[in-house]
Amino acid sequence: MTTATTSTPTPATVSTRVTRFLANNGALVGLVVLCVALFIATPDFLTGPNLLNIGIQVSTVAVLAFGMTFVIVAGGIDLSVGSVAALSSMASAWLYADAGLPGWLTLLLGLVTGAVTGTVSGLASAYGKLPSFIATLAMLSVARGLTLVISDGVPIPTSPEVSFLGSSIGPVPVPILVLVVAALIASFILNRTVIGRSMYAVGGNAEAARLSGLPVKRIVVTVFALSGTFAALGGLLLAGRLDSVQPQLGVGYELDAIAAVVIGGASLAGGVGRISGTVIGALVLVVIRNGLNLLDVSSFWQQVVIGVVIALAVGFDVIRRKTRNA
Repeated sequence: MTTATTSTPTPATVSTRVTRFLANNGALVGLVVLCVALFIATPDFLTGPNLLNIGIQVSTVAVLAFGMTFVIVAGGIDLSVGSVAALSSMASAWLYADAGLPGWLTLLLGLVTGAVTGTVSGLASAYGKLPSFIATLAMLSVARGLTLVISDGVPIPTSPEVSFLGSSIGPVPVPILVLVVAALIASFILNRTVIGRSMYAVGGNAEAARLSGLPVKRIVVTVFALSGTFAALGGLLLAGRLDSVQPQLGVGYELDAIAAVVIGGASLAGGVGRISGTVIGALVLVVIRNGLNLLDVSSFWQQVVIGVVIALAVGFDVIRRKTRNA
């Protein structure tokens, strides 16, 4: 007769599991803690209108960050997404208001503008041997300058099709619907396609990826083209909310996009990142800003808080990589 025994987890085992869970889901845990704290601090946080407002604000940041996720996973960085968002939406508005093209066509051409600018950055990085930091820093200046040239420094009204992106279908804001669709597409690209799996390989070790037969340069160009396309979509979402394109649209959004990706668990060293994590990272950023606004905290201090959060996220990533390599 045999007696079945059940093993009781040791404290060390429990500690390891908790550490692993926090390492993989730290942003989600932080978001939950943040929401609970804001719910206690202000009754206005968990109201329907405020939650919809958070969803609308998250949509732009997250869509921009989806493209940034591809770039960071592949081991690069894209500093131009805010300016590309402005240029793409401004080109769309100008083609509608001044060139007289149909609204649906100008919306598509806005996305094409983003893809083209991203491709140029990718070519400069992959074939021009420029570090992605420098290539996209140059594009940041070029795209912002072209935005000002096209607009002559004044706002341009958007087409009805772009304005629709800032409207609602019944009680549901269109930006939230666009966010869901964009997240599904981005997740499919990253997890279910050859180019997506190749991004992880290139970001993990570009030389090993090249030796294994992967077309590293073409992958890098594709990654930046995708980043530009998602940046354009984010710009069109923002323009739709404003019913016009401002010359300074998207200023500083590249930092929000990078922060959302890093807070969501991606590694700036490349090879690590998830679209779901990016959504959570964008939510953390927006919820912090929203909560601080509800608590009447100065916008100057909000910048300080966001900076501290970004520094903590990067520090956590460094510690996590050292732990894995130990």
